[in-house]
Order: sequence, then structure tokens, then C-alpha cells
Amino acid sequence: MTVRHVLASDRGSSSVLSAAGLVTITVLAVALVGSHSALAVRSRTAGAADASALAAADALSGLATGAVCDRAAATAKANDVALSACVVAGAEVTVEVSTALGPLVVRARATAGPPLATAPPRGGGP
Repeated sequence: MTVRHVLASDRGSSSVLSAAGLVTITVLAVALVGSHSALAVRSRTAGAADASALAAADALSGLATGAVCDRAAATAKANDVALSACVVAGAEVTVEVSTALGPLVVRARATAGPPLATAPPRGGGP
């Protein structure tokens, strides 16, 4: 058997290579969509944690009515996440929220309170 004879009897290989290429492209597309979905859920959860912490800090400072952790829980629920923890330490509130992404749990934590006394003034230039 010569090399020319082996190459001439190569019928159907382009179909196999085409199918393999389509499977590869499909797997990459599914992985890409899944990773972007995970990033979107993580971002949404972090935003909900920030909003919940700010709502709780408003209640703690007296700017809003209601119990501190109840305000955080209501804000978390409005953002389609669950309040996992709410800790008040002095004038600061730290909250942790969570949501599900398939079988995974995505968590985010945020702290809110009055600005630090050493914070630089806002506005103005050097």
C-alpha cells in the first residue's frame, strides 16, 4: 500500500472533521454564556448587598424608620436575594446576602455607615 493509495481512500473524513468543529464551537459558546451569566449574578448580588447595607445604615442613623436589619431584609428581598447576616457595630452595619446560581450559592457582603473622620473633603481641587 502506497501513501497515494491511503490518501485516496480517505472518504468521509471531512464530515467527521466538520462535526468535531461544530461540537467544539458549541462547547465554547455554552462555556462563554455560562461564565457571563455567573458574572451578571455576582454583580447583581454585590449591588443588592450595597443597597441593603445603605438602607440599614439609614435606619441606624435615623434617616429612615424601622428596625435596622428589617430594612436590610426588605431591601434584599426587593433585589431578589436573601439576607444571610446583619451585624450592627457602633454606627456601622455589615450585611451579607446570598442567591442561587443553579447548584451554587453566590454571596456578597457590604458595610455602610458614616464617613471616616479622616476622609478627604469632597469636591474642590488641589
